[in-house]
Amino acid sequence: MKQIVILATGGTIAGAAPDPRQTSGYRAGALPIQALLAALPDLGGLATVAGEQLYAIDSKDIEDGHWLALGRRIAELAAAPDVDGIVVTHGTDTLEETAWFLNLVVHTDKPVVLVGAMRPATALSADGPMNLYAALRTAAADAARGLGVLVVLNDQISAARDVTKRHAANVATFDCGPFGFLGEIGPAGPAFHRQPMRRHTRASAFDIADLDGLPPVEIVYGHAGMSTLFVDAAIAARVAGIVYAGTGEGTIHQAVLPRLIAARAEGIAVVRASRTGSGRVAADGAVDDTALGFVAADTLVPQKARILLRLGLTQTTDPAVLQALFDSH
Repeated sequence: MKQIVILATGGTIAGAAPDPRQTSGYRAGALPIQALLAALPDLGGLATVAGEQLYAIDSKDIEDGHWLALGRRIAELAAAPDVDGIVVTHGTDTLEETAWFLNLVVHTDKPVVLVGAMRPATALSADGPMNLYAALRTAAADAARGLGVLVVLNDQISAARDVTKRHAANVATFDCGPFGFLGEIGPAGPAFHRQPMRRHTRASAFDIADLDGLPPVEIVYGHAGMSTLFVDAAIAARVAGIVYAGTGEGTIHQAVLPRLIAARAEGIAVVRASRTGSGRVAADGAVDDTALGFVAADTLVPQKARILLRLGLTQTTDPAVLQALFDSH
């Protein structure tokens, strides 16, 4: 049988409320990993499962230290010859960000699967146990090797790069935009329909083994009638980078563009992304990025562009090199 390790980090999947009808206002991360394991059916010949409580938080509160600790622990487990796959239980609010971070820094072909829930464990028709069982089935599947970090919820398998939370409360909250899901969980187990094409996990350019932290990068959200307030604040705070979540194809408000140019003159990296949630922001498309020293986010949503920029800035501040990282990861 496969040996799967579950790393528990909290979230709604481990949430609890006094009333089983309560699907909001619960306490996230209230239940330990042992309680999640107790809710699972007999796994039969699927896998031998071990659980480890790494931390127990609401995922909205996740910090760099949590990411670094999680990435390093997964690396340790992946290096163990008797571990075949890793499952991470996680809150859905930032699950896509953690999955993307791990996709860039964990160097293994072994399945790494993130799973969460939209209803707390105490709720009527809680989705956590079935999601966790589906994640274990995925982590134990030979076909899941080499696909990068995966996200499993609602019988759907997503690539870490593409998946985004799209609904505040629905159990079908995750979506992969125009790229679609990697696969699905059916009665016979996981079935995969495509593969990620960008660099990830073992082929990624990044390593966190010697990192104590990540450079500070903030997201500035573009909108009608925009002022320069938040760009000015970012410059004054001496951030290492700014991700501008622009309108449309990453277009920039006329009042803000001079301040982003000023940020570049101060040595601050600037990445153009789109607030729309899908679609490509191409280099030298809506803006002359090469001339201005900006970087285009390609198809990454702003919150994922921020993570890639932070990792990229641990290696270089050259916008051309940063653009190459965005084009390849």
